[in-house]
Amino acid sequence: MKITAINVFQVDLPLREGSYRWSGGKSVTVFDSTVVELVTDAGVSGWGEACPLGPVYLPSYAAGCRTGIAEVAPALLGADPRHVAVVYQLMDQALAGHPYVKSALDMACWDLLGKASGQPVCTLLGGRFGDAIALYRAISQGTAEEMAASVARYRAEGYRRFQLKVGGAAHEDVARVRAVAATLQPGDVLVADANTGWLSHQALQVAYGVRDLPVYIEQPCASYDECLIVRRATPLPFILDETMQDLRTLQRAAADGAMDAINVKISKFGGLTRARLIRDLCVALGIPMIIEDSWGGDIITGAIAHLAHSTPPELRFAATDFNSYVTVSTAAGAPRREHGTMAAPTAPGLGVEPHRDVLGTPVLEVN
Repeated sequence: MKITAINVFQVDLPLREGSYRWSGGKSVTVFDSTVVELVTDAGVSGWGEACPLGPVYLPSYAAGCRTGIAEVAPALLGADPRHVAVVYQLMDQALAGHPYVKSALDMACWDLLGKASGQPVCTLLGGRFGDAIALYRAISQGTAEEMAASVARYRAEGYRRFQLKVGGAAHEDVARVRAVAATLQPGDVLVADANTGWLSHQALQVAYGVRDLPVYIEQPCASYDECLIVRRATPLPFILDETMQDLRTLQRAAADGAMDAINVKISKFGGLTRARLIRDLCVALGIPMIIEDSWGGDIITGAIAHLAHSTPPELRFAATDFNSYVTVSTAAGAPRREHGTMAAPTAPGLGVEPHRDVLGTPVLEVN
C-alpha cells in the first residue's frame, strides 16, 4: 500500500451554544477544522482531522495547520501509511517541530492501518476496555449563576464530570466554583480549569478560597514552575494540561509529583503515534488521564474514542465528545453521546466515513 495523493479540506464547525469562552476574555464562535484524506494505490483512503482552539490557546492555528501540511505532504507520497513510525520520521525530516501540523496526517495513517488489518484502531492501540467511556463537559466561562445552570442542564443529559472554565479575577472564580459545587450530586466530579489564566498568587487565592470543596485545580498558570508552586501549596488534587507537551516534561512532572492527572490532547503531542507513547507512560506510572484534543468534529471524536477506549478504565479520568458541541456533522459512524458516555466504533480503522458533500472541494491537493 502506497500513498498516491493527499487532499486537504477546510470546514467550519459552529458551536451549538453560540460561543465558547475561557480565561483572559478569549472566545470562539466557529471552529476552523482541517480534514485530510490520504489516497492510496489500494483503492482505500485514510482520514484525519486537526482543529486548534483558535490562534491563542496553544502555539497552533488553523491556517498554520494547512500551511504546514503543504510543507510535509510531498515527503509522504510513495510511503506505506501502515508503517506509522516510518511515516512519522518522514514528517519530522520534512518539518521540525509543529506537532499539531502532523496530527491529522498521522491519524489518517492509523485509519489506513486499521482498514488494512480489518481492525478498529482501539484494538491496534491496545484493546477495548469495557463497553463505554465516561465523558466530561467543558462549561464555558460565564457568571456563577450561568455556569451553575449549565452544569444542571448537562447533568440532565447524563454528564457527571464537569470542567469549569475559570482563570479570571480570583474572587469571581471562587464564586463560580462555590456556586457549582453547591449543586453537585453524589458521584459528580468538578474541575476548575484556569487554562493558564492566573498568576501564582491569584491561583493560591482561589485554591485557598475553595479548599473545603471537592474540586480539582487544572493548569492554573502559564509555566510549569508557577504551577508547581501552587501544587505544593494546596492539598487539592491537581491536573496539568498546556505545560505537558512532550515525553520529557511528563517524566519531569512525574518525578516532581507535580500533578495527580494530566490532559492528553492528541494534536498537542502530534497525533495518535505520539499520544499513545504519552498514554502508555502514564499507564506505567499510574497517572490518570483526560483524553481529548484541542477541538474538532466527528473524525477527531472518533480518534479520541479509540485512544480512550484502549486505556485502562482506572486511569481514564474522562474523555470528550467534541462532535456534540458543534452543529455540523462531517462523517457518518462517529461516536455519539449516550447518557454521558460514548463508545469507539467497531468498524475497521477509525470507523468513520466523511460526508464529502460537507467537506466540499479540497483547498489543497498533493499528488
